[in-house]
Amino acid sequence: MQVEEIQETDIGTACGLYECKKLGDEWWSYFVECDDPKACTILVRGGTRDTQYELARNLNDAMQVARNVVCNPKLLPGGGATEMAVAQALREKAKSVEGVAQIPYVAVAEALEVIPQTLAENCGANVIRVVTSLRAKHANKEGPTWGIDGHKGTLADMAELGVWEPFVVKSQTIKTAIESACLLLRIDDIHSGISRKDKGSKQEASEQDMKGEEHQS
Repeated sequence: MQVEEIQETDIGTACGLYECKKLGDEWWSYFVECDDPKACTILVRGGTRDTQYELARNLNDAMQVARNVVCNPKLLPGGGATEMAVAQALREKAKSVEGVAQIPYVAVAEALEVIPQTLAENCGANVIRVVTSLRAKHANKEGPTWGIDGHKGTLADMAELGVWEPFVVKSQTIKTAIESACLLLRIDDIHSGISRKDKGSKQEASEQDMKGEEHQS
């Protein structure tokens, strides 16, 4: 459409102020003071392009977290509290299971405890002492919201600190981890079966060769 062909019906009227501003070497159009705005643009500025990319990534992560909370408004305590609570529940469940069937419960519980261990290590705390104290907190039913304060390296109630994480992220993380472990176990079984079969066929072939040589002699 040419400028001369624009009609009054083609132009919106909900914008309170339209202006152009020059930032750096480029001109930008601003639509502000709108009556019923439906979207907005975040302009990221930085000294280098890498800084801009990092800011854009952080903003995208923050907006995705907000979106997850809006779509599913369920929160879980952070600081490794959720992982330790689930690990403790799995250990209790393993006690009621007989035989080798309890091994997966204990294995998953130990894997989940890697999260609070990593948090304690990153903040420079005594990993063994802090994780043992946290495990005792959850084992004694003193509160499922107890986790690790990432600033101090000590135990703290995540509900009081206000450290929460989206439920959908936590649940999807655990599902993906278990599915990946199951996939690796299946692949390992298949490779083990193939190797045993090949080994057996080679052994049979060598035995037949030996019998053939004895027959000829």
